Amino acid sequence: MKQLFVLLSLILVTAANSTSAETMVWKDLFNGKDLSNWVDVNTSHETWWFEDGLLKCKGLPIGVMRSKKQYENFILEIEWRHMEAGGNSGVFIWSEGRPAPEKSLPKGMEVQMLELNYSKMHNRHPGYVSGELFGANGLTVVPDNPRGPRSMSLEYRCKPAGEWNKYVVVAVDGTVKLSINGKFVNGVQKASVKKGYLCLESEGAEIHFRNMRIMELHQGVTAPEQVAPLED
Repeated sequence: MKQLFVLLSLILVTAANSTSAETMVWKDLFNGKDLSNWVDVNTSHETWWFEDGLLKCKGLPIGVMRSKKQYENFILEIEWRHMEAGGNSGVFIWSEGRPAPEKSLPKGMEVQMLELNYSKMHNRHPGYVSGELFGANGLTVVPDNPRGPRSMSLEYRCKPAGEWNKYVVVAVDGTVKLSINGKFVNGVQKASVKKGYLCLESEGAEIHFRNMRIMELHQGVTAPEQVAPLED
């Protein structure tokens, strides 16, 4: 946790000393009406829709939509709820903008979003359901709380189907810290990619999102090989 306190302290000092107010403010990632600034990668026009101010995803076909722009260092807030037992989804950061070869999902850093019954229904480790962090399809990380190559949360804080969860993702210079419903409980370090797209995942079950916003932080020293390829 000491690394987390140092990281957050640096962010606060940077924000206080910033001469560029434009880059240090919260920006909504959805306007509540349509999918402006987002690109469907490999789902369909029927997969995602807005209703009553919520972004809804029916979960099929399996795939992602991505942000139009790439992000490097940032704080991301997002609220989500599954609508059925055993639902599966996630948000990718530092992601490529297309699926990995012979895969439905891209190379990227995944922040897992699973309904609490998922591990029972699919005979998985119980830690799987509460905000696991891992590199997908070739992105590598060093986990804070190892479960193989993945990092599992120190506490199970996610809520079941029908209830809202809030994630705060602090992503700086290859390090990610995840807060679930008001408490930091997971993290990874030394991500092999440190700049890329945000992706929301459609993976078989209806899920809703709201209050998704981002605060971009100052750039770091990022080598070309640590940046996801740009898409048109």
